[in-house]
Amino acid sequence: MKVTVVLPTYNEAENIALLLPQLLELDVDVCVVDDASPDGTGALAEAFALKEPRVSVIHRSGKLGLGTAYVAGFSHVLAAGADAVLTMDADFSHHPRYIPAMLAAIEQADLVIGSRYVPGGRVLYPLHRRLLSRVANLVARSALNLRARDCTAGFRLYRATVLRNAPIDRIKSNGYSFLVEMLRAVTRQNIRIVEVPIVFADRTLGKSKISSMEIYKGMRTVARLALKGDK
Repeated sequence: MKVTVVLPTYNEAENIALLLPQLLELDVDVCVVDDASPDGTGALAEAFALKEPRVSVIHRSGKLGLGTAYVAGFSHVLAAGADAVLTMDADFSHHPRYIPAMLAAIEQADLVIGSRYVPGGRVLYPLHRRLLSRVANLVARSALNLRARDCTAGFRLYRATVLRNAPIDRIKSNGYSFLVEMLRAVTRQNIRIVEVPIVFADRTLGKSKISSMEIYKGMRTVARLALKGDK
């Protein structure tokens, strides 16, 4: 199975320099989708790509959002023949150490989620952020009748057939709320979901991209989808 990691980046030069070598120790390809990072993330990824054919880079014209970055990455790697696509953050909050377990799980699943909210999973955040994450996840799961325990996770491994059959072009969300809408879109296919426990740690390098506005957008997306129902 050819597995490709789609890795959206914006100002992640410090992390990408450490992450790409660790990913290349695994049996995966990597597609970096960089939004014209001012810190040179795209150029650094390009330097890796020149030396390593398993790395490709999509350079975008500006900060266009997480959702469109994933869509661009999906289109690129599916056209290149990926059998499965793994999504993750570039800041080590999704650690590569969990990828082998996810690769093993995809043999019996259509979607594997690196999950904070199954036995063995944890979140290493301050208490107020843990509570906020729990509440956001519970609201999304309950309001949209989602089967996964961790509905807001971005650490996911999709079979290519799942992505090809999902109406990705009709997803309206573009920030982190894209993850909730994407999960809803793919789980309507009655797919097999497996959740692998992970410990989710806060970044140690670089600046977080999650803001209060992103949280608000996420709740607004859940409300829109819940009101829309099955239409």
